[in-house]
Amino acid sequence: MFEKLRIKEHMEVADHAGRHIGTVDEVDDDRIKLTRSDSEGGQHRFLNLHDVDRIDDNRVYLKQDATLPSAV
Repeated sequence: MFEKLRIKEHMEVADHAGRHIGTVDEVDDDRIKLTRSDSEGGQHRFLNLHDVDRIDDNRVYLKQDATLPSAV
């Protein structure tokens, strides 16, 4: 299990295979807010902390069955 306090602004977020999904803007309660610059529509997208598998070398990896970020 990871500690949500280890997730910091500007960390890369990758899927289970290591493909870039986004960049952390901030952690808001039980969600990770991604930067708008990684979004096609220029909107913030969010991930549920339950979808995080691990944190390695300044990168957040998602679980294989993670729900990909949605725009809000």
